[in-house]
Amino acid sequence: MNPTIEAVTDRIRARSAAARGAYLARVERAVEAGPARAHLSCGNMAHVTAAMGPDKAPIAEERGGNIGIVTAYNDMLSAHQPFERFPDLIKAAAREAGGTAQVAGGVPAMCDGVTQGQPGMELSLFSRDVIALAAGVALSHNCYDAAMYLGVCDKIVPGLVIAAATFGHLPAIFAPAGPMPSGLPNDEKSRIRQLFAAGEIGRDELLKAEMASYHGPGTCTFYGTANTNQMLMEFMGLHLPGASFVNPNTPLRDALTAEAARRALAITAKGNEFTPVSEVLDEKAFVNGMVGLNATGGSTNLVLHLVAMARAAGVLIDWSDMAEISAVTPLMARVYPNGIADVNHFHAAGGLGCMIGELLSAGLLHEDVKTVAGPGLSRYTAEPKLAGERVAWEAGAGESLNRDILRPASEPFQKTGGLRLLGGNLGKAVIKVSAVKPENHVIEAPARVFHDQEAVKAAFKAGEFDRDLIVVVRFQGPRANGMPELHSLTPPLGVTLDRGHKVALVTDGRMSGASGKVPAAIHLSPEAADGGPIARIRDGDMIRLDATAGTLEVLVPAEEFEAREPARPDLSANHEGIGRELFAAFRASVGAAETGAAVVV
Repeated sequence: MNPTIEAVTDRIRARSAAARGAYLARVERAVEAGPARAHLSCGNMAHVTAAMGPDKAPIAEERGGNIGIVTAYNDMLSAHQPFERFPDLIKAAAREAGGTAQVAGGVPAMCDGVTQGQPGMELSLFSRDVIALAAGVALSHNCYDAAMYLGVCDKIVPGLVIAAATFGHLPAIFAPAGPMPSGLPNDEKSRIRQLFAAGEIGRDELLKAEMASYHGPGTCTFYGTANTNQMLMEFMGLHLPGASFVNPNTPLRDALTAEAARRALAITAKGNEFTPVSEVLDEKAFVNGMVGLNATGGSTNLVLHLVAMARAAGVLIDWSDMAEISAVTPLMARVYPNGIADVNHFHAAGGLGCMIGELLSAGLLHEDVKTVAGPGLSRYTAEPKLAGERVAWEAGAGESLNRDILRPASEPFQKTGGLRLLGGNLGKAVIKVSAVKPENHVIEAPARVFHDQEAVKAAFKAGEFDRDLIVVVRFQGPRANGMPELHSLTPPLGVTLDRGHKVALVTDGRMSGASGKVPAAIHLSPEAADGGPIARIRDGDMIRLDATAGTLEVLVPAEEFEAREPARPDLSANHEGIGRELFAAFRASVGAAETGAAVVV
C-alpha cells in the first residue's frame, strides 16, 4: 500500500474508534435479533402480505429471503425514469431464485438540472436528508432480509447510502439506471452556453442545443455528481462490478438488474454469504471512495456527501483526509468538464474496471475489502457480458483503449487528484482544479461582493466584469438558504476569463459536479450566516486564492479586518415560496459544510 493511503486509513480508524464501535454494536444487536419477519404478529404479517398475490405464502412462511426495494423512480427525471421497470425485473428474478421482493417505499428525486438558478435549488441539498428519512420510513416495516436501492443522481445516492448504513444489519445492493446515449458533444454544448451568456445567440438556439444534449432516459453524460455517485458505488463495493455505465433499457442493463436481485438474496442471513452493509461500509471503503473521487476528477459535491455518508456508518472523515489522498492520487481521466469526452466514451475506453486495476497495482486502493459481489476489490476489474439472458463476468480491458480519455496510473494527466483543500484567514474551502489551467491556479484580485447569484449575472450583463476580479457570493451556505449550487454562474465567469481577465469565485455555497475552468473556492466554512470571515469582506478588498499553496486569504490588516461588523442582510426572501417554508427546521439545525452540511447525521 502507498504509505500515505495507509497512514490516512489508520488515522481515520483511530479517530472513528468510539463512533464506529458504537455503530457496530448497534448493528450486531439487530443481527442477533434474527430475521425480522419472525417477530411480526399475525396481524402484522397479514398487512405485509395482503396485496402480494402469488408471493403471499412465500413471504408469510419465510420460504426464502424477501427484498425491500427503495426506489427513486419518477418520470420527470431522465436518470430515474428507467426505474419504472426495475421492480418487475427484480420480483421476477427473486421468484426464480426462491425469494420474493416488495417495493418498500419511494423517495423523492429532484433534478438539479431543472432547479439550477431557481428557488427550488434551495431545497436540493436538504433533499439528501429527506431521502434518508424517507428510506428509513420505508424500511421501518422491518420485514426484509435485504434491501435494493434504486437511485442515481445528485442527492439521491448519498441519501440512500445514509439510510443503508443506518439499517446496517441488512445487506444492501445499489442498482443504477445508467447514462443516456451520447448526444451533442459536451464542448459544443459549453460553447453555445457561453455564446448565449455573451449575448451572441438567442434563446431558441440555446434550447435546441440543450435538448440535443439531454435527449432521452438515463443519467446526463457529463461527469457531474450523478456519474460521480455511480463511480463511488463501484469503488466502494455497493454495485455489481461494471454496472455503473451500462445504458438504460438494454439487455445487459436488464440482466444486471436481475442479477443484483439474485445476489441480494444470496448475501442475506439465510445463506452462507451473509454480508450486512455495515461490513461493506468500513474505513477502507471510504478511503477507496476518496481515491476514486480524485483519480476521476469527480464532483465537488461529494466532498460534502462523503463526510455525511461516512458518519452514518460511524466513520469520521474530513477534508484534510481528502487533501492528503489527493496529493498522492494521480488524475487518470479526462471526462467533461475536465475534458471533452463523456462517460460513455470513458466506459468504452476501459472505464472503471481498468482504472480500479491500475490503482490496485499502484497500491492506492485497499483490495482487502468486503463488497456485495464477494471479498476483494479486484472483482471490480472484471467486465459484465451477456451469456444468453444472464450476466457473466470476463477479464476487463486491462489497459486504456484511448489515452486521451483514460491513462494508466504511471502516466496520468497530472500527478495529483482533482480536489484541493484551501485554508487561511477566510476559513476552509475546497477547489476542483482538474479542469483549471495551471496559469489560473493563483489569482490575486479585488473582491466584488454579492449576496445572490442573480445580482452577479446582472452585473456581468451591465459590463461591470471588464477587469480582474474575485467574485464573492456569500450567504449561500446551508444555514442561510440551503446551500444551492451556483452553476448558472459558470457561463458569465467563463466569458470573463476568455476575455483575458483574471477571475475566480469565492463562496460559502456549492458549485457542482460541472465545475469547470474558472477557479472556484467553494463550501467556505464557517459560512456568512454563522458570522464567518466571508461576512466581513468588502468590495475592493484584495483576495489571494492560491490553489498551488492551498491558501485563501483576504489581504487586509488583521486588526482592521477583525474590527469590521459582519454583514447581516435580510434573508427572509430565501425562506418562503416553492416549499422553502417547510425547511425552516433544517436551516436552523443543519451542520457546517466541513461536517457534511447534514441534519440527520
